[in-house]
Amino acid sequence: MRTEVDFPSKIENISIAENLIDNISSEYKLSTEIYGNILVAIIEAVNNAILHGNKLDPDKNVFLSYVVDNKVLSFIIRDEGGGFDFDNVPDPTSEENIEKPHGRGIFLMKHLADDISFDENGSAVELKFNLV
Repeated sequence: MRTEVDFPSKIENISIAENLIDNISSEYKLSTEIYGNILVAIIEAVNNAILHGNKLDPDKNVFLSYVVDNKVLSFIIRDEGGGFDFDNVPDPTSEENIEKPHGRGIFLMKHLADDISFDENGSAVELKFNLV
């Protein structure tokens, strides 16, 4: 069964995602490593949805849902923005981008999640984490 929460695009609402992940970690007894990977990746996704997708518009919501199925924890984070070209995100580790303040969130999500995919023209991201 998929569980979903939604909240206005305010930076302080990142704590809603943190609390949700803490509750999931307790319920499924996640290892410290898996918990850390999930926490950082989901916080990055929610932060991107608030800042870049919804542009801090409190009248727009972020939708965060999750489901556990067959030892895989899947999250979908969706915003009400216009999306972005997720196939052409600059590599934040390349020399010309290393000093830039943006671009690390997707890099982190790709390296921390076991699988990542974008949908809805980039306004939705699904992150999957293997629990075993």
